[in-house]
Parts: sequence; C-alpha cells; structure tokens
Amino acid sequence: MRQWRIPVAVAGTLAFGGGALWFGAPHLMHLGARVAGAPDASFVGSAACQSCHAREVAEWGRSHHRAAMAVASDSTVLGDFTGRSLRVGTTTNSFFKQDGKFFVHTDGADGKLADYEIKYTFGVYPLQQYLIAMRGGRLQAFTIAWDARPSRDGGQRWFPLYPDSRSSDDELHWARTAMNWNYMCADCHSTAVRKNYDASSDAFQTRWSEISVGCEACHGPGSRHLAWAATRQPGRTSHDSTMGLTARLDERRGVTWTVSASTGNATRSHARTTDRELQVCAQCHSRRRHIADGYVAGASFYDFYRPALLTSPLYHADGQQDGEVYEWGSFLQSRMNAHGVTCSDCHEPHSGKLRAPGSEVCARCHSSAKYASRNHDRHLAEAGRPTCLSCHMPSATYMQVDARRDHSFRIPRPDLTIRLGTPNPCTGCHVDRPARWAATQVTVWRNGDTSAIGFQRFAPAFALAESGVADASRLLGDVVRDSTQPAIARATALAQYPARDDRESLEVLALGLNDVDPIVRLGALQGVGRLPAERGAALAAPLLLDTATAIRAEASRLHVGVAFQSSAQQSAFEQAWREYVAIQEYNADRADARTNLGLFYAARGDLSRAEAEMRAAIRLDPFFPPAYANLADVFRALGPARDADAEQTLRAGLSRAPSNAALRHALGLALVRLNRKSEALVEFRRASQLEPGNTRFGYVFAVALNSAGQIKESIAELDRVLALDPGDRDVLSALVAYHQAQGQTALAKKYEVQLQSLTQGSERATPR
Repeated sequence: MRQWRIPVAVAGTLAFGGGALWFGAPHLMHLGARVAGAPDASFVGSAACQSCHAREVAEWGRSHHRAAMAVASDSTVLGDFTGRSLRVGTTTNSFFKQDGKFFVHTDGADGKLADYEIKYTFGVYPLQQYLIAMRGGRLQAFTIAWDARPSRDGGQRWFPLYPDSRSSDDELHWARTAMNWNYMCADCHSTAVRKNYDASSDAFQTRWSEISVGCEACHGPGSRHLAWAATRQPGRTSHDSTMGLTARLDERRGVTWTVSASTGNATRSHARTTDRELQVCAQCHSRRRHIADGYVAGASFYDFYRPALLTSPLYHADGQQDGEVYEWGSFLQSRMNAHGVTCSDCHEPHSGKLRAPGSEVCARCHSSAKYASRNHDRHLAEAGRPTCLSCHMPSATYMQVDARRDHSFRIPRPDLTIRLGTPNPCTGCHVDRPARWAATQVTVWRNGDTSAIGFQRFAPAFALAESGVADASRLLGDVVRDSTQPAIARATALAQYPARDDRESLEVLALGLNDVDPIVRLGALQGVGRLPAERGAALAAPLLLDTATAIRAEASRLHVGVAFQSSAQQSAFEQAWREYVAIQEYNADRADARTNLGLFYAARGDLSRAEAEMRAAIRLDPFFPPAYANLADVFRALGPARDADAEQTLRAGLSRAPSNAALRHALGLALVRLNRKSEALVEFRRASQLEPGNTRFGYVFAVALNSAGQIKESIAELDRVLALDPGDRDVLSALVAYHQAQGQTALAKKYEVQLQSLTQGSERATPR
C-alpha cells in the first residue's frame, strides 16, 4: 500500500494512534501561552477622556453607543408610561408611572398578572426596550418595545417584538431564558461586563465598568494611558509606542486610497496586514458565542468568542443575511475586506455615523463618473432610481422596525434566485416582476457575458449542503481549495463537509486544519467531527496546541474517550479539555452548555454527572430538545432498567417540541429497546418525514421497515437515502443484504461493487 502523510508545513511530528501527523504551522504554540488583555490596566470611565479628547467624547455622547443602556429616568425613557395599554394575545399590558418609577402591568413566568418595575432602558432608536429585574440577579428584556420613530413613519407606539408569542408558557416570553440580559445582551450594551453566574445558587452578580458602550469598550482599559499622558513631555517623542493602550487602532494611519481612472475603483496605498479594528468591532457586531469574560482591545477575538459561520438559518446559501447576524460575518465575505477596507473607512467610529451621507460614502473610493451613471445602474427614470446601497447593500428588517443593511457588498444575482431561491434586490424593488425577468435584464446589460458573477462564488455548494445532500463534497471541496474565496466561506464549507474516511476527504480537511486563519481551522474541526473518532482525533491532535482558546477547546472535544499513545499527548489534551470545561461552566446558565458538559462526562464514563448536567439543562430551558435526547441516551447507557425513564424523558421533550425530528428518532430507538416495535416504526417514519435530508434517520427507518416485513418500502427508502449520499456504507451494505435476501443477485452485486470501491479508497487513505 502507498504511504502518505497529511500535507502540512513540516516542523516536527506528533505520533498518535500509530500514525505520524506532521505539524508546525505558525498558529501552533507551547502549552500555557495565551494572548490576554493587560491585567495591570484598569477601567477609568469615559469621563476621564474628556480633557484630552473633547471632540471625540462629544461625538460619542450623541451616539447610539452612548445610549446602549441607561438607568430608567425621565431623561432616558422614551416610551409613553402615562397609562397606555396594549393587548397581546389574552394579556393586556399597561404602562404607567408611580412615585417617579416606571412600571408595566403584565403576566410573569407563572402566568399571573403583576406590576414589574422598569430598571433600565435598552437601546434608543429605532426602538427602545426595557429591562426588568428578576430573582437571582437576572435582568429580563421585556418583549413589548417602544417604537422610537416619528409618528409619520409609524412610530411613537408600543408594539410586540414577537406577536405570535402569546403566553407565559412560550419560549419567547419575556421572563424566559431567551430574553435574559445577563447572557444574551449585556456584553454588547455595556463596558467590561463580568457575567458572574454561580451554578450552585443559579444566580448572577453581573457587573460592568460603565453602563453603556464607552471609550474603553473599543480602546481597552484606560489607566495606563492616563499615566502615559500625565508623564508625556510636549515636543518630545514618547518611547512608549503603545501610548499605554492595550491596542492602538492605527491601521488607517498614513493610508491613502487612490481611485484608478481606468477601473473607477480605489487602491490602498499599502496593504492592511492586521485585523485589530475588525476584531474590536466583532466583539459586538458579530453573531458569536461568548466563551470567557475579559476581552479588551488587542486581545485575540478567538480567546473570548466562537463566531458563527455562514449557515442556515443565519444566512442564505449565497451568504446574504437572513437571521439577525449583525455586520462582521457579512463583511468578512466582501471584496472590501479582501482589499483592506476597515469599518472606520466608512463609519466615523465615535459618532457611528457614515463619513458621508448615503451613497456619497461609496463615492469616496468609487468614481461617481463611472458608477453614479445610467450606464452603470441602467435605470433611466430619475424618480426611484436605485442607489449604491439599495443594489449592493439591500436591507432586511429585524425586531419589526429595525432595517439593517447587508455588509457583504455583493453584485445582485437574480439568476441565483431562479436556481437556489436566494433573494435579490432587483425583485425586492420590482415586486411585480419575477426573478427570471430580472436575470434576463442583467444578461442583456452585460451583452451576454455571464462571467461577471461577483466576488462570492460559494452559493451552489452551500445550497447543496443545506438541502441535505451529503454528496455536496465535490463543490464544498472546491470552495475549500479556492484561496481567493473569503476565509469565512472556506470555514463554512469545511464545517458542512460530509467527511468520509478516504484520501480526498482527509486532504481537504487537512488544508483547513493548517490554515493561517483561525476561523478556517474552527470550521475544519467541525468537519473532522464527522469522521470516526480515532481518525478525527488523530487529525485534530496538533490543534490541541493552537494559539486560540476556542480552537484548543474544540480540538479537545474530539479527543474525549480516545486512547493516547504518549504522556505528551495526554498532557496536551488535559490542558485543552480543562479549557473546554471552563467554557461550558462559564456558560452554565445556558441549557446548551450544560448539555455539552453532560456529553463530556458521559464520554468519560461519568454517567451520574452526565445525568445531573442534562437535568440541569432541562430545568434551565424546558424548550431545548437536545437536553431531552441526550438525557435519554444517558438512561440507555445505564441499562435496561432505565429504558422507561428514557421514554418518559423523550415524551416530555416532544410535549415542548412535537416537530423535532431528533426526539422522534430517539423515541423510536427507546421503543425498540422496550420491544414496542410497531410504535417505534411510527416514530422512525415521523423523524424521516420531518427531516428528509438526514441520512441516518432514513437508514434507521429503512431497517425498521425491513424488520416489519415491509421489504419493498425498505429498499425504496434506502435508495432515496443513497441518492442523498452515494458514499454511505451502511446504506450500501443494507442494500446488498436486502437484495440478496430477495434473490436479486444482480442488484446486490451492483451495490457490492460500489461498496468495495469505497472500502478500497479508505484503505489507501490510511496513514502508515
């Protein structure tokens, strides 16, 4: 057999499971090293900046950052608390003021009506929410908001953020976990937040250095900067290039943009080599999971946050915003980012406003002679002519009234609407016209040239993956190999990659695991998680030493329950898994984190702790289906005596989420163990119908059909699943066996040949 090693930069080897993995990429580190904010610097408050930075502080004082959160008072509350009422569902909510305080009369978590005091305002425009203090240090965001827009725009009214959430027994009720400020909101609306959740008492002692988003949220703690300023001598150059700051946001300093007469586009005078500013903005302007307190400007984003990728339902298949994703993930996809643009090239960072109104900000870098013309936009009538923003930054409305522009700066693609169902701004404006009409117009404008498809080219691959077709590997692999594509797109392709234990899959994953960009490595680890445990652990082993906490922790998760070959491997794993556990314990107020802990302990054989964590997850959030499914699996592992408990748990979960396919599938398995196979078949059928793209659900349903004597239906289901993933060994093996049992030797041989080709490919891929 031919020998091969995973192709990465060679600096050493780490023996693992009998194979040799070569590693040495620049993102690897020695154990114990970590980038962190300066521990000796303290937060001093924005008022301390006034004496030297009066203009900047004045601009900030008028910004939305300054009004991100405030104590409720006559000067901060915008809503009408003069006895106004709003009925939502069966509850009449009344807003009133008493003894100088603001109240709402509404139903609490117990369903009973009571008066609740408004403690804080939350945001300012185009809507303002209000925070209510509850037991255990919780602040809850009330889900009826004040529309701060002028009356002429439909504002100056109370309105429900979730009109269909009508009772206290709804997961989107204001008193439930989804509306908890301490986890969901605090970190982005105040400065230097410390969540301080104690799992033993189920209580928070959340603190901040400044109630709103102050200067130090972006510039880091200011005490050392004040000390530097106090000792600075006028006219003399300081020897401290940091000026006492944890990070200088100077990536634009000395930079000019020159507009080319031939292209109409600007070029940066020198390349941007860092992403400090983007990471500072990303702490709040990204969809991410918070994994540790303590981020300050200059620290690694990936030591404190784990970003979301371009997957549904957050993004459309072409990367356009769908869910509430803010700006960072969109901007990372853009040609702007690829060419060195930063947030403050377009936005004045202290006021938050554009540096020029509307499309005029685009003209700072894109020639008006070329782009602000009918030759470009192809719209003849002056009235209603599109702008740069309407075509290249279409908006979506969130929270009922908050329109936010997509920051991926993409070329309109009505042709993708036809092929993939993604939205496009053409028919978003011309609502009476179909996408085919718009696509035809674009083709005519380009004289039939179909090559001008834009910077982002990953939509077909992501659409195929999102449709549940496991055989999307070829297109996803092409995205991974295309170094000109955005890092976040390559990361997403890796995360969705239907990895198999063959040479091609391992080579694609190896590319991602050794990429210089942390987000690509994170995506690759998600793909690796689909491999058999030993193989996945072997591939991920070098990333136990990664520079980023989020990556080390993710790599450690893949090693739980896997045997080690040396004390060095064990040591690397032990440190990384401690970080993983610390992340889950930091988020122990969340059901998903407690479920992760339960899975971790179950994999290590500690079933009693696993059960306790799963039960805690359900107590924290009764609407979280994975907690029920995994608690039932713990009962399965505890033996037949607990199978009835597994059934009861799963039915409790289905009472909250009756359309959850995973719970239906798990209930079917539990019923099989209880020897109630006809009932199990019903649940397997429901799971497969609810999630037809899940090949495992389809396979198990087919096996159950065969066991029930429904051979023809079983083979039909297997063929359906095989069309989704032609490389599924379990499905191919079943088809071989079932056709042989029916005496259909030719068909059995056909699938056997297909299975053998996969097995031979896997053998060729085995590291020696």
